[in-house]
Amino acid sequence: MRHDLVRGTMRGMAALLNDHEITERVLSHIANRSTDSGDELWREPVENYRSQQRFQAEIDKVLRRSFAAFCPSAALSEPGSFIAREAAGTPIVVVRGRDGVVRAFHNVCRHRGMRIAADSGCANAFVCPYHGWTYELDGRLRHVPHAEGFPGLDKQDHGLVPLRAVESHGMVFVSQAPTGAPAPLAGLPELIGKDQRLYASSARVTEANWKIVLEGFLEGYHIRVTHPETFFPYGFDNLNVIEHVGPHSRVTYPFRRIEKLAAVPPAERRVMGFVTFVYHIFPNALITMLSNHTNLLVLEPLSVDRTNVVAYSLTNWTGDPAEALEAATRDANFTEIGASEDRAIVSAIQRGVPSNANESFVFGRYESAIVHFHRSLGAALAQ
Repeated sequence: MRHDLVRGTMRGMAALLNDHEITERVLSHIANRSTDSGDELWREPVENYRSQQRFQAEIDKVLRRSFAAFCPSAALSEPGSFIAREAAGTPIVVVRGRDGVVRAFHNVCRHRGMRIAADSGCANAFVCPYHGWTYELDGRLRHVPHAEGFPGLDKQDHGLVPLRAVESHGMVFVSQAPTGAPAPLAGLPELIGKDQRLYASSARVTEANWKIVLEGFLEGYHIRVTHPETFFPYGFDNLNVIEHVGPHSRVTYPFRRIEKLAAVPPAERRVMGFVTFVYHIFPNALITMLSNHTNLLVLEPLSVDRTNVVAYSLTNWTGDPAEALEAATRDANFTEIGASEDRAIVSAIQRGVPSNANESFVFGRYESAIVHFHRSLGAALAQ
């Protein structure tokens, strides 16, 4: 297939294309054998994927300072619901209070540093499993066993250490920095709706740098070669719509059946079921919207060459819960085959990073969402 260039991927645009505009863009690309394209080649030094100094700078200056996506709001569905895990190497617990407000804290007891919560669940209070110090859902220290052994201890000064948390677009964002504003999400749709139900969550370690894992989601240039029997029979070779909102991006992967929308009046066109949307929420989160389910993936770097991929899966349907779950599971089972192919690729790339075969990785005009990510990451590091 020949791909003429459609330059300019709307860098810094205020809002995303609507369903009719997406349809028209894709149909035009099909007719013209074209795709969205950026304006430049980007060379990213391979050293940035293996340098411990660069890795630590990404953790300290970007992932910890940003309002990074932590989980979907649906994962904290009722008062007392909590999730405890490491984010950017820091143990954090996020909980919905009795007042309905989501709060985040260092998951560290103020007595001897033990973690006061594990995994996820629902609690009336947090009780340290080491000595039983007990904390309210709002972080206040409620109870110290044998308190007479701590003369002069002021409970008000020994509550859980808070972090900043905000809810937006159906997600919880957490910043480990005391100041700084969230990256603006204006122009993005409500990414996870209030009626969507969380039906699964998981965590899987991928043996690759977090940026290599992220890059695999942000271009369709690899679809035919990497996924010849999974995704490619239903999609296109190197045909994408790429849009940017601030440091964030959306990549649209159309299915072949989108051509049916050519016969649908523009005002009646709805693209869900005809495309997969992949949103990159800067710095380290991805939302994949498929026909029947949505995934929030948070890429938590463990080391320069290992990434914990935390996944939350939600139903898309708002009808019968059993039917919604069945459709979501069917979707997920199919996409997992392709996802395993991607994991094999990114792990193989990582094994080649120390070889010194490349001084830089070259990202072309069809990989402009990756270019946008590296440009945004560089700007955040410079700040």
